[in-house]
Amino acid sequence: MLEKRGPAIIIAISIIVPLVVVVLMFMPQRYNFLGVESGLFPLFHALLNGSTALLLITGYTLIKADNRKAHRAVMTTAFVISAIFLVSYVISKISNEPVPYPEDAAFRGLYLFILITHIVLSGIILPLVLYTMYFAWNKKFERHKKIARWTFPIWLYIAVTGVLVYLFMQPYY
Repeated sequence: MLEKRGPAIIIAISIIVPLVVVVLMFMPQRYNFLGVESGLFPLFHALLNGSTALLLITGYTLIKADNRKAHRAVMTTAFVISAIFLVSYVISKISNEPVPYPEDAAFRGLYLFILITHIVLSGIILPLVLYTMYFAWNKKFERHKKIARWTFPIWLYIAVTGVLVYLFMQPYY
């Protein structure tokens, strides 16, 4: 049953999640219902992104070595960590005002380039990851391999640039 409903669920999630994030970014008032200090979220997110990047590279190495079982475990872990990141990111948007990068800060142009590409690609990665996982779970390995060629570099870029955004912003939290 999930095999038949999978694409519809993937499309729904891929539309709803970005819309929720955008709405939360423009909320007029924040609700720090967890009482978490705002500076803790960015560090946590950077750790999750860095872990995801390492797992993605490990997963890539494992599949190149034809170790499918370990590849599956590592990639599933990367997916779970990314899901934790997404939930935490939504909570941070509900809880804390955004911190702007100073207009006169060094490397502002580089920061903005990294941030903008990170955000744009983050908007398209969710359906790619979900379809990549869906094809693997349903043993459609040729389709999995075909989409993974796109998913892997984009997901890795997002994970690495997530850490870079944190490093740029860290002095201002």
